[in-house]
Amino acid sequence: MTDTPREDPAQAVTGMVDHVLELAATWTHWDGTPAHADDRVHTPHKAIRRVADHLVDHLAELEARLAGEAPQPDHWHASMVTTRADLAPFTQEDLDEARSRLLRLARIWANRLGALTDEQLDRSPGEGWSFRELAVHLRGSTYYADSVGDLS
Repeated sequence: MTDTPREDPAQAVTGMVDHVLELAATWTHWDGTPAHADDRVHTPHKAIRRVADHLVDHLAELEARLAGEAPQPDHWHASMVTTRADLAPFTQEDLDEARSRLLRLARIWANRLGALTDEQLDRSPGEGWSFRELAVHLRGSTYYADSVGDLS
């Protein structure tokens, strides 16, 4: 990866979630028209789903690798699929649920990453990116929220 190797990985994850939730706070104004970017359909619910799925997927990878296991392959449909639930209005209650879900996931990530040494972050067991690189990769999850945008 091209990012600074000494970057704080927990900040990469928590900062991403903060950015997503800042945008999500404007989505209760969504008029139901999906956004289109990169041949994909984007909606508020889909953005939250994809961010949460990305956090869960890579957390499962990190934990498996720490346990000396091969990560379980994912079977997400990712952003290629837009479900009926993705097209639902995004209410204040949905925002509250998204905050609870994403802030808890970010905290789990921050706690886990904070418990690892620099050696473990940079020379992580198993195949794939180092755990520091993995956390920095998660920052790219802002793509889903940015595709919906600020709807104030």
